[in-house]
Amino acid sequence: MTFDPTADQLAAPSAESLPEPLVDPTARAEFAVIGGSGLYELIDPAGAVTHQVQTPYGTTPVTIGLRAGRRVAFLPRHGSGHSVAPHLINYRANIWALASIGVRAIISSSAVGGVTPEYAPGLLVVTDQFIDRTTGRPDTFYDRESVQHLSAADPFDPLLRGYAVNALEELGENFAPTGTVVVIQGPRFSTRAESVWFRSVGAHIVNMTAYPEIVLAGELNLGTVNLSFVTDADAGLAPVLAADAGDAETAARGVTSLETDAVTASVVFRRLRDAQPRILAAIDGILRALPTDFAPRELIDPAQVAAVLARAVVSDPDALA
Repeated sequence: MTFDPTADQLAAPSAESLPEPLVDPTARAEFAVIGGSGLYELIDPAGAVTHQVQTPYGTTPVTIGLRAGRRVAFLPRHGSGHSVAPHLINYRANIWALASIGVRAIISSSAVGGVTPEYAPGLLVVTDQFIDRTTGRPDTFYDRESVQHLSAADPFDPLLRGYAVNALEELGENFAPTGTVVVIQGPRFSTRAESVWFRSVGAHIVNMTAYPEIVLAGELNLGTVNLSFVTDADAGLAPVLAADAGDAETAARGVTSLETDAVTASVVFRRLRDAQPRILAAIDGILRALPTDFAPRELIDPAQVAAVLARAVVSDPDALA
């Protein structure tokens, strides 16, 4: 199904609020999940509808249906079957699409490498800070009519993070309630020297996609909580103690010194596949914990957000000037 959000809105955007949700009731959701590496499907196909949402930045497929008793919008960050590299993801189209269908809260899932021994393979992390080491990624919606300066001191929504922490505690999960992620350009993994430097500047985990996704969501006043799964010791350097291991496989290895094997994509995807039941259970727990009346922070003037969401859409991003 293809539709034009700006053509089908009930009313013109108000200076006091976001544009009205879309007329099509199947193209609306208040909660969203962005699937990271290894998570390409979430909604039962029997009850799901996939919409090709046109945005000012190109078309994004969004699947909407029920999950954990909630109406949820789902999009796989890397496309179907991991077909889009991290530096080529159309982050602006993804976030604009979710905002245009009424989403207020996003659960983003990520695969990460551990940079410190406390963040061992198998651990879940409720991320609270990021360090941006990417280059050249479009990272703002406010590059036309106005300039807006986003407050990014606490980039991940504190309320959503609290709900996530409570949900994981109730599940009895092995997780870290905080963590700083350093975001690298990709698609290559880190060098050993880079990994050592990341640790020295205070990073706990590393991935390739948290930025600019989180700041773009903030620019449209969408709350985001990130659930990361540690797949490996970054660059084979982070020491993993058996006592700190996040899963049985790592504990069984009894690692007590620096790992020597560099991370590979095959290892990452194998561990993600094995951990998928845990990751899905965690996402379901967080979805159930979210209040139906959740209101995200207004980090940007709502009138400015409404202006962004009222922009004309295009189906072909190559048509953009």
